[in-house]
Amino acid sequence: MVISDRCRNLTRATLLVVAGLTMAGIMSADHVLANDSAETITSPAEIQKAIEAALPLLEKSSAGSAEQRKCFTCHSQALPVMAISEARKRGFEINLKNYARQIDHTVAHLKKGKGNYEQGKGQGGGVDTAGYALWTLEVGEHPADQVIHAVTHFLLSSPGDAAYWKCSSNRPPSESSDYTTTYLAIRALKYYGNADQQMAMRERFNSTLKWLLDATPVTTEDKVFHLRSLEYLEAPVASLKLHADSLLEMQQADGGWSQKEGMDSDPYATGIVMVCLIRTQQVTSDNAAYQKGLSFLLQQQTERGSWHVKSRSKPFQKYFETGFPHEKDQFISTAATAWATIALLLALPE
Repeated sequence: MVISDRCRNLTRATLLVVAGLTMAGIMSADHVLANDSAETITSPAEIQKAIEAALPLLEKSSAGSAEQRKCFTCHSQALPVMAISEARKRGFEINLKNYARQIDHTVAHLKKGKGNYEQGKGQGGGVDTAGYALWTLEVGEHPADQVIHAVTHFLLSSPGDAAYWKCSSNRPPSESSDYTTTYLAIRALKYYGNADQQMAMRERFNSTLKWLLDATPVTTEDKVFHLRSLEYLEAPVASLKLHADSLLEMQQADGGWSQKEGMDSDPYATGIVMVCLIRTQQVTSDNAAYQKGLSFLLQQQTERGSWHVKSRSKPFQKYFETGFPHEKDQFISTAATAWATIALLLALPE
């Protein structure tokens, strides 16, 4: 791993902030909050240790996928890049060469499909692949160009004049929800939509918001990206709170969340819910539910630093190794590890 002087300074700054808060009695493993928002605050040192164990595996997964496959993958490029980017903001050591390689790998994949995007056809994986790829480039601060404009053209024109974007896959939990697909399209267009697309975007978003306000999400994946879509489209505050409360009510006794009713808690579902609640500003990291979620994730982390989730998807591609643990469960486990890592990172100051 390599780290810039700026990242070293950020690390020192983070440690000083944590130390100062602890000395002031604001942040410690046993501290009881005066406002009762949580019974205890999870130790920052414990969180940092868990993150440091996970990051090398995410880097290995992304590097291994880029070596094995020319195509972009949501589980091995998008989500690890998001986690690594968030870690970088907080001064953690990252492999800058690999980070840049993942952005280049994503750009190369989209560039190969430029003609199909311009014709409204897209690439394998449809809107999900295009959306996750642009999310990857967004966190990597890649500037808009003609390739990206072709992708946003595809997103804006697909599927016709429908109010939402339909998922073209059935690979639960991460690629199985119209709400996830819709969020990916909204986010990509919001960030990368060009001046000529603004009017069409507003019309599409108005229809999408009406659909979201009337919708009834079912699975945890549905509910998470339904809420995130509402927040992105500036839905009424009361609506955001209503759906956030629904997610909070789904938290199980062990502190985690399950992928759907009747299943046990798992790190994937727990990670996406926690990140959603923070990103939509419905809770802060000292919230009791968030703290319980942190405890669940810390307890579920394996000795190797990963989070293991059993795959529910039927494989349709030839199996390949990225270097991440858990063999044929490695793709969903990579996604779970990325989301869990981000959830932990959001409990620390930038």
